[in-house]
Amino acid sequence: MIMEYIDLSPLSHAQGTVRLPGSKSISNRTLLLAALSEGTTDIRDLLASDDTDRMLDALKCLGVSVEKTGERDYRVMGAPQGFANKNADLFLGNAGTAFRPLTAALALAGGAYKLHGVPRMHERPIGDLVDGLRQIGAEIEYLGNDGFPPLQIRPATIQPGGVVRIKGNVSSQFLTALLMALPTTGVETTIEVIGELISKPYIEITLRLMAQFGVEVRREGWQRFIVPGGKRYVSPGTVFVEGDASSASYFLAAGAIGGGPVRVEGVGRNSIQGDVAFAQALEAIGAQIEMGENWIEAKAPAQGKLRAFDMDFNHIPDAAMTLAVAALFCDGPCKLRNIASWRVKETDRISAMATELRKLGATVEEGEDWLSVKAPDQLLANAAIDTYDDHRMAMCFSLAALGGVPVRINDPKCTAKTFPEYFDVFAAVTR
Repeated sequence: MIMEYIDLSPLSHAQGTVRLPGSKSISNRTLLLAALSEGTTDIRDLLASDDTDRMLDALKCLGVSVEKTGERDYRVMGAPQGFANKNADLFLGNAGTAFRPLTAALALAGGAYKLHGVPRMHERPIGDLVDGLRQIGAEIEYLGNDGFPPLQIRPATIQPGGVVRIKGNVSSQFLTALLMALPTTGVETTIEVIGELISKPYIEITLRLMAQFGVEVRREGWQRFIVPGGKRYVSPGTVFVEGDASSASYFLAAGAIGGGPVRVEGVGRNSIQGDVAFAQALEAIGAQIEMGENWIEAKAPAQGKLRAFDMDFNHIPDAAMTLAVAALFCDGPCKLRNIASWRVKETDRISAMATELRKLGATVEEGEDWLSVKAPDQLLANAAIDTYDDHRMAMCFSLAALGGVPVRINDPKCTAKTFPEYFDVFAAVTR
């Protein structure tokens, strides 16, 4: 049965252990790299979600052999010579981690492909990526508004090599898409980033996974990336997908707000995901954090409340959303800076976050790339939180119930994008 809303009872404590679902970023990158590689790749612990379903469906539509071998395990037969199907119509929902990389890979694949998604996907910019691909000869047509999906890709004569320039301040997924696609040309190409590159840890994930599949990219700071020529992707055999560090943030925050300890398993000090830095941000505002190779644990401050903060979150924009709600439990006004990328996510997250926090009684101000939050003396009871078909809005605002008030979360099924069982897991560690 599909629920239109879920009512969370007033909560006062959080304690327990959570095994995290697989990382969305790692899952979809790994699927595409496996499809582009020579050999067979066994992928273990793949995230089961709408976003990965869209990538799996697309790869199958393109003629890639994908076999499910376990509950969350898949075997992918690589297609290093190119996708078998040279004509395809791909529906990619609202999965940016599928849409952007597939746009680049298919633009260089010599076929005719239509890429489209849900209405919100058609509002998320892709013009900077298309401009970068056109610099090497890709033929891509906008079927709606210029700079936005849906797209029609046509066969083109690709002329790789030299320098491709791309803006870095809208989405790191544009650079990820170019990095992952360019090795298929076999020609050394340099990518130059114009302006500040946001979400650098996500580029680190891309580079480390590419290296795992046999392609080492050289970089000069965060402005120049040299994709080598004559190097093709080769399957490493078996790949294990880490737990999702962004999803860890909700449970770590619950431990920091609701006493704890709450332990998350699947990520730790050796994680390749930048969002593990969320634990450091929690520690900086007073939470007690412990970390092992494959786990992180959070407890409330030994004394008093979490401390007010003023931080730059360019490096962890997704996990930073959790801190916007955690600000309701801090001892003073809080400010989140350098979060402009929130504007072009599943919804305009700055506007959405401000609107919903006010329903709980917070005083909120917003700017183009910042948000300030001042908690009320007491959270307002029975707030009905709208989620804007955005999985992270739904998960973040579950934390408000730890303020001892009932909270209604509208459209909780939107968590299926990355964490379908979220509310069951949250209930298991809170009371």
